[in-house]
Amino acid sequence: MNMTNEQYNEFVQSKTPKSKIIKNCIKAFLIGGLICLIGQCFMNIYQYLGINKEDSATITTITMVFLGTFSTGLDIYPRIAKHGGAGTLVPVTGFANAVAAPALEAKTEGYVLGVGAKIFTIAGPVILFGTLASIVCGLLYFFWQML
Repeated sequence: MNMTNEQYNEFVQSKTPKSKIIKNCIKAFLIGGLICLIGQCFMNIYQYLGINKEDSATITTITMVFLGTFSTGLDIYPRIAKHGGAGTLVPVTGFANAVAAPALEAKTEGYVLGVGAKIFTIAGPVILFGTLASIVCGLLYFFWQML
């Protein structure tokens, strides 16, 4: 079968599913916003209970990481992420999901070689490059202050 480039491009476009980018962006915005709203509600509750703003922010982050990990373990977060896309990746709960999901998938390999090893699939590079970036920035700042 001989096709020209033009015919091939038309064929490919006829078989390619249509993009739902606007719909997906709206869903990501709404679901990501809802996750952030939940986090803000926790922060407001903690401040209402008399905890200062800085400590409330820390406790809220811990709460949201816990909720992200817990809901991943119950297979709730992946279902939300299926619809929310990038909206579920941006908040800290997305990082918690990214750390917990590979570990849960490797549970059949055992707790040490499965869960213990796979939990660092995502967290390891983040910790490594975060640490290296902070060292480089710290050194640059140190030498900048010496000038």
